[in-house]
Amino acid sequence: MPRSWLLPCLLLLAPFAASAQEAAAGDPPATTQAANGPPAIVDHETVVVSGALPGPGLWKVRKDGHTLYVLATLSPLPRRMEWESAGVESLVARAQQVLMAPSFTLGSDIGMFRGMLLLPSLLKARRNPDGRTLAQSVPADLYARWQPLKQRYLGNDRGVEQWRPIFAAQELYEAAMRKSDLEQDDIVRKAVTRMAKRHDVPMTAVNLGMKIDDPKAAIREFNETALADTECFAKTLAHIERDLETMRRRANAWAAGDVDTLRALPVDSQYTACIRAVTETGLAQRLGFGDVRQRIDDLWVAAAEDALEKNTSTVALLPLGMVLSPDGYLARLAAKGYVVEAPVPPAPPMAEPVGSD
Repeated sequence: MPRSWLLPCLLLLAPFAASAQEAAAGDPPATTQAANGPPAIVDHETVVVSGALPGPGLWKVRKDGHTLYVLATLSPLPRRMEWESAGVESLVARAQQVLMAPSFTLGSDIGMFRGMLLLPSLLKARRNPDGRTLAQSVPADLYARWQPLKQRYLGNDRGVEQWRPIFAAQELYEAAMRKSDLEQDDIVRKAVTRMAKRHDVPMTAVNLGMKIDDPKAAIREFNETALADTECFAKTLAHIERDLETMRRRANAWAAGDVDTLRALPVDSQYTACIRAVTETGLAQRLGFGDVRQRIDDLWVAAAEDALEKNTSTVALLPLGMVLSPDGYLARLAAKGYVVEAPVPPAPPMAEPVGSD
């Protein structure tokens, strides 16, 4: 995917980046900077787990003898983790349907060849329309914080210095994940897709597709549009500066199936600010992006209700944020009268009786 399509895709990522704590409390304030300079980069000590691990148990949504088994997915996950998926595969094999996580696509009526011809224009969208460098686009204090992070995770890459703040921030974030032994690739979705194909279980994509009638004109307008993306840049830096350790612990908790720890670890997502930088532009409003999140939410909940109506057993994938959030998809189903059950924590190992032979 060309990186310039990152912006509309953030519309889908935003609701899944927040945990229950963040959804209840709203956006946390931007990190304040110490008077004596940018925050120090702290080395993180948590070792990311590796090897074969079970992942969390499945949430259950029940009504009238029908069950929707919900597997909560997370990104990033430990890079060298092998997911013990036999239990999930057994459920998939017995299910009548697999309901995929919601997705968002931005398309047009143009063919592949014409679309490829537009790539040079798309790539130009990474640069500021007035030719300013990153140092000229963000406040000096933010740029001072950017420099050591860039050196640590991107090295001497000079090209990124010509990019808009929102694109530079995403490039830095992805590099930080790679160097922290964290993997953003959705290994769970890929594995469940293979399971469904192996057992001939129908998969239902919950996708909101939006069409651009004149993509060339939209690209040209976006190339010329300034974005208010300083807050997005600042929050991404703060996320990397202080939350990499939490992301490692959260990834470990998912791999080990520790739902209590997943609930307890806060998430300070940068995506809400990054989305505002896009959706508040006149172009985004004219393209109809303003209500995309609500439309995606409604689409998935309707698909889940349909599956619960017609299937005895359905397996569904959902990002963890929308499983745990008090206004997430499972909360909406509970408000409609469905019974929602969280996974039962695994029992601790039994100790050997003292003095027994």
